[in-house]
Amino acid sequence: MPSGSKKVDIARLKADLAAASVELLSAHCATDRIRLRYSPQDIVAFGERNSLKKSIASAGALCRFFSQIDAHLKYEEGEAGR
Repeated sequence: MPSGSKKVDIARLKADLAAASVELLSAHCATDRIRLRYSPQDIVAFGERNSLKKSIASAGALCRFFSQIDAHLKYEEGEAGR
């Protein structure tokens, strides 16, 4: 999709995406370590509530953002197939 009238620094965008990908992989690994070690019940019972709520909010924001990107990808893939 065209970016409209805003000029995009493509090299910077690609570098930012690569850095974000590494950080997301790190977060995914940390989450898996917790998921495999503790039950959801233990996390709720003993985890710091404020930290848990912030983590949940961050995960939700990431999900919404990447869902938008996924929708755009699917749209462009559909357009390319026509």
